[in-house]
Amino acid sequence: MPIASVNPATGQLLRSFEPLSDSQIEAKIQTAVDRFPKFRKLPFADRARMMSKAADILEGEKETLGRLMTTEMGKTLSSAIAEAAKCATACRYYAENAERFLADEVVETGASRSYVRYQPLGVILAVMPWNFPFWQVFRFIAPSLMGGNVGLLKHASNVPQCALKIEEILLRAGFPEGAFQTLLIGANQVDRILSDPRVAAATLTGSEGAGVQVGVAAAKGIKKVVLELGGSDPFIVMPSANLDDAVSTAVKARIVNNGQSCIAAKRFIVSEQIADAFERSFVRAMEALKVGDPMQPETELGPLASADAVATLDADVQKTVAGGARVLTGGKPVDRAGSFYAPTVLTNIPKESPAYREELFGPVASVFRVKNIDEAIQIANDSRFGLGASAWTNDPAERERFANEIEAGMVFINQMVASDPRMPFGGVKHSGHGRELGVHGIREFMNAKTVWIK
Repeated sequence: MPIASVNPATGQLLRSFEPLSDSQIEAKIQTAVDRFPKFRKLPFADRARMMSKAADILEGEKETLGRLMTTEMGKTLSSAIAEAAKCATACRYYAENAERFLADEVVETGASRSYVRYQPLGVILAVMPWNFPFWQVFRFIAPSLMGGNVGLLKHASNVPQCALKIEEILLRAGFPEGAFQTLLIGANQVDRILSDPRVAAATLTGSEGAGVQVGVAAAKGIKKVVLELGGSDPFIVMPSANLDDAVSTAVKARIVNNGQSCIAAKRFIVSEQIADAFERSFVRAMEALKVGDPMQPETELGPLASADAVATLDADVQKTVAGGARVLTGGKPVDRAGSFYAPTVLTNIPKESPAYREELFGPVASVFRVKNIDEAIQIANDSRFGLGASAWTNDPAERERFANEIEAGMVFINQMVASDPRMPFGGVKHSGHGRELGVHGIREFMNAKTVWIK
């Protein structure tokens, strides 16, 4: 895939870039290696000052940064501005809490002194996706830099300007050269970097296939890796739920980021007692969405990231319909310039169809009817993915069952799934392993060193 910015709302090529050569990659890795011994010794207060400055830049320039994100990958401008602001929140969170999270942990053992000391691993490679071009990077780099690691970023090839801008922001914030570097490279160059013994670990957010490739490459070098992969998140609605709230949130949960989010709700599992009412309201709300130019404030659903994304999504929808699914609304690309897909609701989903088994990346919702909570949980767990889940009920016993029995890294009750710097983020099964955010996230790339003094 060429490294190029193409506006998905218009199809216009904005800029293209040549991938780094082997010698350029070598120079950047060595710069990171040279920087690490000095950077790890900086006091927390110094790193916190830089991270707070990065937060100030993100907050102060969020409109400009939002326009860059919208232009490169098509998310609505309001959501892009909010993304920049959220990155600032994560920077401040780790600036304020990293020292506490990584303080020595005293353990009573009978020794004169025994404790766990957290120390950085070194050079960390981040392979990041295009759908949240700033947030995905900052939720890695804020804890990693605050922990004393240094970072190399291989961003998605369709958001190179975002990738370069992030490096620029961190340099302006005072982080020294080599603490964080963007590598404009293709996917075929990742293995070479991961196989380099000077690179200590890796993190990837992306597809299941990409996760397998990075996981295998890291395993060959006995390197730590965090994988945040796909999701086919269930959104369960039980009879005791507030139906109006559930429907309005269901629409937001399906179209967040134009439907291109790993934690977007994708499978809507509804009690048959309320299924007719839910479907009517849900379809009406999806049909009422304003589709159009993501730069316009009234737009609620912008384009997919590329023409290829539209083709892939439509192929999955058509296979599902051919297998027996029924289209309640949408079901095809929008006839206009750019990479747009109509808000779509499918029902009667065949078990072996893409809409049942795969992660449909776009504004396509699959509705399932269930007789009881047992069937709801069974369908929710009938997936190789296990990232997030949302369940809607005012029954305390049902809430407890959903929290305990849904196979996912995150379960939200009466709320759509979301990431929050204070809480660990990640999945189980084929949705990956390891955690980002919270205290768990900052410790992923630290050596938990046991110290025992007699």
